[in-house]
Amino acid sequence: MTAGRVVAGRYELSTLIGQGGMGQVWTAYDKRLDRRVAVKLLRPDKVAGQEADELRRRFVRECRVTAQVDHPGLVTVHDAGSEGEELFLVMQYIDGADLGDHLAEHDPYPWQWTVAVAAQLCAVLSAVHAVPIVHRDLKPRNVMVKQDGTITVLDLGVASVMDSDTTRLTHTGSPIGSPAYMAPEQAMGGAVGPYTDLYALGVLMHELLSGDVPFAGSTALGVLHRHLYEPPVPVRRLRPEVPEALESLVLRLLSKDPQHRPASAQEVYEHLALLLPSRGTPTGSPLDPTRPFLRPHAPWPDRARTPAPQPAPATPPAPAAEKADVAVAVDEVKRLLGEGRITQAVDILGGILPVAAEQHGEHSPVVRTLRKQYAATLLDDGQYRRALPELRRLAEERAAEAGQADPQSLRYRYEAAQCLEQLGEPAAALAEYRSLLAYFENQYVSGDPQLAHDVRRRIGHLLLALGDRAAAHSTLMRLLHDVERVQGPAHPMAAEVRRTLQWLGQVRG
Repeated sequence: MTAGRVVAGRYELSTLIGQGGMGQVWTAYDKRLDRRVAVKLLRPDKVAGQEADELRRRFVRECRVTAQVDHPGLVTVHDAGSEGEELFLVMQYIDGADLGDHLAEHDPYPWQWTVAVAAQLCAVLSAVHAVPIVHRDLKPRNVMVKQDGTITVLDLGVASVMDSDTTRLTHTGSPIGSPAYMAPEQAMGGAVGPYTDLYALGVLMHELLSGDVPFAGSTALGVLHRHLYEPPVPVRRLRPEVPEALESLVLRLLSKDPQHRPASAQEVYEHLALLLPSRGTPTGSPLDPTRPFLRPHAPWPDRARTPAPQPAPATPPAPAAEKADVAVAVDEVKRLLGEGRITQAVDILGGILPVAAEQHGEHSPVVRTLRKQYAATLLDDGQYRRALPELRRLAEERAAEAGQADPQSLRYRYEAAQCLEQLGEPAAALAEYRSLLAYFENQYVSGDPQLAHDVRRRIGHLLLALGDRAAAHSTLMRLLHDVERVQGPAHPMAAEVRRTLQWLGQVRG
């Protein structure tokens, strides 16, 4: 399987982001709706053979059932089906990090974060178990932490579809699921239930608190043997600062006998609720899982202080990439833009820029052209947060070469000011427009009034947004006079300014 392959005539694979025993996960693009999605492809050898048709039917049926579970902590399922001997599942693309990477980046993992992650997982499991559905493969790689700290669970139902033969472990020594997180009853091929997911939750919590799973080994059978017969090491021996109540809860979740575990995810949540942080101010850092409890239902983190994560490049850049790669990418971008697939074009441009800079030099004409296209495409896609620094960089580089009054540099600054407007920063946008106005009015004298008029209109509207109605009225009155004199009373801008002044007069009156 390679990037560029189209699944079901609609989903174009882009970057391989995950690979495991059951298949691969790709970022992809929905060609019909021009959006980024995630596509899971189950390996052909897992569905081939005499039972392939039955597995496909079960897979689609299970995906339909899980798609009906309504909970914000579950990934949204967009589509599912089969193609050839493969099964595919199309899901919401999650902007964040999986819990395994989150743990790797924070060592030691704050125990308060563990509580917050587990509490959110309990809310998801409670909704899932009410259906009833058992996840069967709860592990850090199937848990995503989004930018606002909320948790999203992946792969619900997939493990149950694949586990059509509960004796497979004894036949091949390769169990369905992940041995490190597998409950004893699941390892033995016994009946699974909500208690099975609670055991996996205990393993996950132990790993977050201690930095490692409670039972490890060089073989799957060795790991499963330890699950069955060895007691876990209490986490306070490894981290004394962990509260006793939290250690006790983890040990209960890791009970060999399901009857000795908590009765439900709801019960686990009630224990965790006593350890959750009280209402307060979040740290401000992204991917903080305590945020939803510190400020329930609050807006996402301030994106002005949290840079948007850059997507993975459409094709992984290699140090020795051929020069033709850049040309091919440019042609591909032109094709995508012609088809209206702006989101995919943005990602390809963002991915190819570092390659082009390495090959041709950061300030080469090729890179400059690509950067212009990248900024313009980000604007078209409404990604103002990402477009702003690109436009500022272009403006500075052009001004350094051709002077502050260079028309192209001024145009970049004008578009950057528009980004500030769209991002809800009226004071900064107003300052930028005012600094541009003198330049554009000089152009106006030479016969190009349109930009000067537009900048003045925007200044008037921003003054209104900032509450300075008197200054807004004065600015717009002078603008109306100039537009009517130059463009005529019937010009659309004159009509718009007239309506604004009429409304403003009523408010002032």
